[in-house]
Amino acid sequence: MTDSVDTPSDPLTGYACIQAYLKTLDGSPGVYRMLDAQARVLYVGKARNLRARVSNYARPSGHSGRIARMISETASMMFLTTQTETEALLLEQNLIKQLKPKYNVLLRDDKSFPNILVSHTHDFPQIKKHRGSKKEKGNYYGPFASAGAVNRTLSQLQRVFLLRNCSDSQFESRTRPCLLYQIKRCSGPCVGKISGEDYAQSVKDAEKFLSGRSTQIQETLAEQMMAASEAMEFERAAALRDRIRALTQVQTAQGINPRGVADADVVALHLENGQACVQVFFIRANQNWGNKDFYPRVGAEIDEAEVLEAFMGQFYDTKDPPRQLILSHEIENTDLMEEALSQKLGRKVEILVPQRGEKAELVAGASRNARESLARKMSETATQAKLLKGVAEAFDLEAPPQRIEVYDNSHIQGTNAVGAMIVSGPEGFMKNSYRKFNIKGDDLTPGDDFGMMKEVLTRRFKRLLKEDPERAQGMWPDLLLIDGGAGQVSAVAEIMREYGVQDIPMVGVAKGVDRDHGKEEFHRIGERPFALRRNDPVLYFVQRMRDEAHRFAIGTHRAKRAKAVGATPLDDVPGVGATRKRALLAHFGSAKAVGRANLADLKAVDGISGALAETIYDYFHEKG
Repeated sequence: MTDSVDTPSDPLTGYACIQAYLKTLDGSPGVYRMLDAQARVLYVGKARNLRARVSNYARPSGHSGRIARMISETASMMFLTTQTETEALLLEQNLIKQLKPKYNVLLRDDKSFPNILVSHTHDFPQIKKHRGSKKEKGNYYGPFASAGAVNRTLSQLQRVFLLRNCSDSQFESRTRPCLLYQIKRCSGPCVGKISGEDYAQSVKDAEKFLSGRSTQIQETLAEQMMAASEAMEFERAAALRDRIRALTQVQTAQGINPRGVADADVVALHLENGQACVQVFFIRANQNWGNKDFYPRVGAEIDEAEVLEAFMGQFYDTKDPPRQLILSHEIENTDLMEEALSQKLGRKVEILVPQRGEKAELVAGASRNARESLARKMSETATQAKLLKGVAEAFDLEAPPQRIEVYDNSHIQGTNAVGAMIVSGPEGFMKNSYRKFNIKGDDLTPGDDFGMMKEVLTRRFKRLLKEDPERAQGMWPDLLLIDGGAGQVSAVAEIMREYGVQDIPMVGVAKGVDRDHGKEEFHRIGERPFALRRNDPVLYFVQRMRDEAHRFAIGTHRAKRAKAVGATPLDDVPGVGATRKRALLAHFGSAKAVGRANLADLKAVDGISGALAETIYDYFHEKG
């Protein structure tokens, strides 16, 4: 793989600029980048033959309006050759996600999806929701479309298989059954209400169900129920009957469960008025594990094939694809995409565009969902545009704001203080842009809201000035909303003057008379406080943004407080991770007792070597 940047001697732009690069290119596969006069990336593309692909842009006619605009803005290009076209495809999608070029289709919501984990780190395995890297030992089932889909399935599985969901530490500390045992959602392994063998069988049955063998489980449970009934074990027979009913309800609640599709994602696209919605249905083990909609950034004059191929490349860049991808539209490079995804998964991935049968029905359902979801989104966007226009009128802004930043603080008597920033724009809350700030100021008086806000804004604008001094990347706000009155607004204005940023409007939102929701007063520098009509939609909009900032700040504070409550001095000892920390606490009872222990006692703990025992001993005795 080789990388090159070629700059023609004359400052050419547009077609002439692109033509100048043709002399240096050969027929190698690779990735090209088109940049504007400020070296901002306009577009990233792949090519089987770089010279042939770039020559298409050098023609002065025959382009769509979008491509023509992109060509006219091009002032330089970069090229990176690869060994194969598959390698070029993978690199292209990585660069698009990293650089977010203006003219590429861009998947904006790319979070990980939750799974169900049957953990195998304990004699009585736990069943739980899992998100992130799969480091814990056990079997993973997923992905599920949402945390809600996982929680519903877990709740149903608990009713059928009675598996525990408590943590190992809770399990070890129980002396009597918990509420879940009382309501028949757990078999009570923590207090010996079920044998290890019977619990292991329940775990096997749950994993069979998650693997699509529910019919086999129902038959087994029915046989056990009949046997219990014949043996006059009526209580056991009734319990088995309840489990069979619960299993039937699980299958009914999942909705469509395709018989002929075992492991697939159904991906359907709807394009309308320069906007797109992609619906993904997750089919695993012949079961519907939910669906999720995505709204990739697209422009006018773009076709379904380009949008769908770009979506798939970016979506599966960080996720394992299933064995089948069932699409609503053909893509341009089916063979290439299959090869890239198969290479990533380590087994064959098949891409289909069905015309009839059960798969076509699945696509039709997903397409209908995509169309309806996009209609709702467009309606919400239109409403949001009206609200932003109303904000501009209410606060005397030059134009409707495209990025509103709202700030709030949270603490309890000054402890575990955090600052929070949420962002709203034309498409609603921009959760990928939310930021949290751990308040670090050692000289702050506990509960000093002015000081905390000053620290948050200082850190925010120092970073903006460093990362985007030209304000060209859309990271700068058009309006600041501050939770507070005239004092907070004055403090923020002072910070902005200090950094030479005085052109961003700011408004303080303070509780009005009797601190009543709906009687908010708005404060601006050099102006008298004012209020909006109680039924003004803009007032509701501002309240919603302030409440969202408050929710985010409190959630961040709670997480920080919970982490602090669970922290011990052992967290800072080199070489002591979670497992050794548990061993030390189980042996000595507390971190304080570990600190008082002599070297011989430390060496006696399972998993603690002589060298690590010395490290622990030295840490506490040097400290104290």
